[in-house]
Amino acid sequence: MQEDKFEAIIEQIVEKGFGVLDDFLTSEEVVDLNKSLTERYNNNLFKQAGISKQHEVVKTIRGDEIFWLEKENADETEKDFLDKLESFIGYVNYTCYLGIRSYEIHYASYPVGTFYKRHLDKFKSDSGRKLSFICYLNENWQPENGGQLALYLENETIEILPIGGRLVCFESDKIEHEVLPTNRERKSITGWLKNTE
Repeated sequence: MQEDKFEAIIEQIVEKGFGVLDDFLTSEEVVDLNKSLTERYNNNLFKQAGISKQHEVVKTIRGDEIFWLEKENADETEKDFLDKLESFIGYVNYTCYLGIRSYEIHYASYPVGTFYKRHLDKFKSDSGRKLSFICYLNENWQPENGGQLALYLENETIEILPIGGRLVCFESDKIEHEVLPTNRERKSITGWLKNTE
């Protein structure tokens, strides 16, 4: 049941500041979203990601390419994903009173050899981001493929493999994190749940 999955990850976030859910997406949803991502990538719709509100490109800090997802430009597969995300937001608001009012979300593709150095998902001038949200689209990912998400907690560092269908969610303004160098293309849907419009 979908609400049981939502509850499981929320309990982790409340307890540890982050949560991991391995079957947020089915294998079929991962395949379908990969097709949508690949089609947009092949149509040259992805842009080099930036590191500030001014979208400054610094490849020695961040190497991914992104495409912003909006309901207005989404295909049916993407709309289904956004519907699931909105159900999750509704459950978070009902159970945690976070007042999430909007989201920013994009595809992210990390080419071989790229990474994203340690950072915090909060702009100094914008405190609206409450939860960071990463859903992986990598099929048959193995430890030797690299690309782990490193979460820097108070007393330890956790490394999470970007396995297809897995959702990672954490407090945007509290947990510094890093994408370690990847040895094959690493794909995800990544974004932020916000309490501002």
